[in-house]
Amino acid sequence: MADKSKTDKKQGQMETLGKVLNYIRKYWFLVGLSLILAAVTVALTLYVPILTGDAVDLLLGKGSVDFDGVFRIMIKIGIAVLITALAQWVMNTCNNHITYHVVKDIREDAFHRLEELPLKYLDAHAYGDIVSRVVADVDTFADGLLMGFTQLFTGVLTIFGTLIFMLVTNVPIALVVVCITPVSFLVAKFIATRTFSMFKLQSETRGEQTALIEEMIGNQKIVKTFSREEAVKEQFREINGRLEKCSLKAIFFSSLTNPCTRFVNSLVYAGVGIFGAFVAIRGGISVGRLSCFLSYANQYTKPFNEISGVVTELQNALACAARIFELIDEQPQTPDGEDAKELTAARGNVKLENVYFSYVPEQKLIENFNLEVKPGQRVAIVGPTGCGKTTLINLLMRFYDVNSGRILVDGTDIRELTRGSLRTSYGMVLQETWLRAGTIRDNIRMGKPEAADEEVTAAAKSAHAHSFIKRLPKGYDTVITEDGGSLSQGQKQLLCIARVMLCLPPMLILDEATSSIDTRTELKIQNAFAAMMEGRTSFIVAHRLSTIQEADIILVMKDGNIIEQGSHESLLAKGGFYANLYYSQFAG
Repeated sequence: MADKSKTDKKQGQMETLGKVLNYIRKYWFLVGLSLILAAVTVALTLYVPILTGDAVDLLLGKGSVDFDGVFRIMIKIGIAVLITALAQWVMNTCNNHITYHVVKDIREDAFHRLEELPLKYLDAHAYGDIVSRVVADVDTFADGLLMGFTQLFTGVLTIFGTLIFMLVTNVPIALVVVCITPVSFLVAKFIATRTFSMFKLQSETRGEQTALIEEMIGNQKIVKTFSREEAVKEQFREINGRLEKCSLKAIFFSSLTNPCTRFVNSLVYAGVGIFGAFVAIRGGISVGRLSCFLSYANQYTKPFNEISGVVTELQNALACAARIFELIDEQPQTPDGEDAKELTAARGNVKLENVYFSYVPEQKLIENFNLEVKPGQRVAIVGPTGCGKTTLINLLMRFYDVNSGRILVDGTDIRELTRGSLRTSYGMVLQETWLRAGTIRDNIRMGKPEAADEEVTAAAKSAHAHSFIKRLPKGYDTVITEDGGSLSQGQKQLLCIARVMLCLPPMLILDEATSSIDTRTELKIQNAFAAMMEGRTSFIVAHRLSTIQEADIILVMKDGNIIEQGSHESLLAKGGFYANLYYSQFAG
């Protein structure tokens, strides 16, 4: 079982690496240029110790120094260093370009996928975790990728280049280096196999923490209202404690890299020094060449130190990349068909035939639902909490697709219509208001960007929002945040109502549209709604039954089924479920 888990983990890492390489492939020219420059940098870096050794051999003794030869060698060293510096600068520029363009591409794909995902994905995942994937995990991935480009290529080339130079210079001493080398590989493997899962757990826990912080900031009023401060602190402490433990483990194993590889470096250096000294005594190598070899021994082992660190960072980067690709690889919502029709000038004839729907297969919700609404009719939907009222709205707007059956608008199955044209044909005001950062004018104009200022003002007056807007510091040009800032819940809802009144689409959905508005303003809004609904098919969800008495049809829902339907008077006359609901509200 453990072997299978390791195999699956390794396979997952390889799949993630393959996806990363697919993003890098677009920049193959820069990758090739970076490799060439890395080779130039390594070659010149390894050439300098040879020149240094030659210079040492020209220092024959007191009064026997070949100053001309040393000077010529110093010029060569200077030129090599300058070319190396220039090549490194260009290589780092290429690596930065590759890294941040890849990161840009991944972020764009992740954001585009978010726009394509069905609502059920967003309903099932914490918003903070999604934000953590797109922001924090991508940043961590960028750091690891940049380190990989910067140090991995040069490190590998340095190892092989140094080995070739040493074999050419003196085979026996080079074999000493090669014999000790496997220790570095064992150290790197030991660290790498233990860091990936730890860094992945660290990323997941950090996402969980981000989700909690985002939720608490967005709902701080509720936290304080219900005195949940201590409970929230305790929850944060628990997550923070887990993050501390998994981060400590990840950092502990990754921090072993430096001391372990330094120990191996010292072994190699000592081996070369001792063995090389005996060879030099016997005349098998000059002092200059031995100094060159010692320099190579140091350069040969240094990349193992860097590569071990790179491997650790790449493990962290791949762990974060895996979470990002989980989001990017999520199944998007079913796209509009190539032959999908545009719904234009909708008449508002809506029909539901044998509709079955549930959010999860094991929990049934709407079963065999049938309804026909004629153009211009006002349909009120009432019933206890959880009976399926809002679910019906989600199906009408095609936020969710039915499991079976069909919904038709003007005789056409909505799955054969483009989502954009269907949703444009509906005007929707929900109990939960939605505003965006910008001016009051921009928020009202959202559904009709080309609307003139006069139209915006007229819509605000119809929604009875004009008076409070004029009292704001800059009137319609007052800038608000996405949560409405200092606006009350009722004022935010009036802005949403004004937004719909500006567009006046052929069909309306009002889901507790006046729930946050005072009774006096509500009466005025109801009159405005009555004028707005004239000749438009309207679906009204309401708990306050006094607001729906004028509806043409009242649907009484319970457990996903219509148990009663008719006009207000006929339903009261039946003395059934609706009558009990109505009289329970007006018992006083």
